[in-house]
Amino acid sequence: MICLGIESTAHTFGVGIVEDDKVLANVKDVYVPKKGGIHPREAADHHYDIAKEIVTKALETAKIKLEDVDVVAFSAGPGLPPCLKIGATVARYLALRLNIPCMPTNHCIGHIEIGKLMTGAKDPVTLYVSGGNTQVIAFTEGRYRVFGETQDQGIGNVMDHFAREAGLQHPGGPKIEALAKNGKWIELPYVVKGMDVSFSGILTNAIQKLKTEKLEDLCYSLQETCFAMLIETSERALAHTDKTEVLLTGGVAANSRLKDMLDIMCKERGAKLFAVPREFAGDCGAQIAVAGLIMHKAGAKSEDTKINRFWRTDDVEIPYI
Repeated sequence: MICLGIESTAHTFGVGIVEDDKVLANVKDVYVPKKGGIHPREAADHHYDIAKEIVTKALETAKIKLEDVDVVAFSAGPGLPPCLKIGATVARYLALRLNIPCMPTNHCIGHIEIGKLMTGAKDPVTLYVSGGNTQVIAFTEGRYRVFGETQDQGIGNVMDHFAREAGLQHPGGPKIEALAKNGKWIELPYVVKGMDVSFSGILTNAIQKLKTEKLEDLCYSLQETCFAMLIETSERALAHTDKTEVLLTGGVAANSRLKDMLDIMCKERGAKLFAVPREFAGDCGAQIAVAGLIMHKAGAKSEDTKINRFWRTDDVEIPYI
């Protein structure tokens, strides 16, 4: 069975094609703002302009015809409404044209399922880190439960915001990672509240110190502090659930320092770390195709194709585990 998945939650318009558990294509185009962060309307315009081209490229890459597709999936949320609407509209059009099911798919679940497929992880505690989301997740009692999360910004947005203030080009994460390799420790606020984390105070303090401290030192300290907070909450979830696997997924999963820190924690606890390959770490159509096809095969309903900008990970019933 072949599924075409469409991702459009934020800056990325991606189309992925999977046949059962094999990824045939994963094509995307990313909106880059001229300055500042993502402008939802401009990002949506980008997605509208590029949609036909990306669908065509994905079909060519997969070496199939549109008529070969059995089900269409799209990211219904969480995300930016103008962007979500473009993906949903394209998916509905294709499903109607082909007279096939149209499966609304949770973006966060997509990151988990593509990570599990690509790494072989079976039942992990998942550290999901991206621009708009930061969550510690594990499956129990029919759903992916959120054991801890950010109380304000996603870790990816924190890095991008700091990078903009420092005059670094978008995306900021890779620039910060490179500069951090030559940095030294500077104390920044460390905020863990129970199982949740808060980044706003750290970000404000780091921006203020741009006037007095070296950029390399701030990049190093920002990474070390934020990542240590995430590892602390992930370790607690690992202990609570008594699981033996940790899955790192989401756009920030491409950061090698975060992977190294998590690997150390896992080895100390006798657990195994699985990190999603870089190609599938950021937002992409393949994650939506994989999760959408799994849900479709499990008999999930596809009649309601509305978007839901606030669709949480733990709102989704998981019938296939």
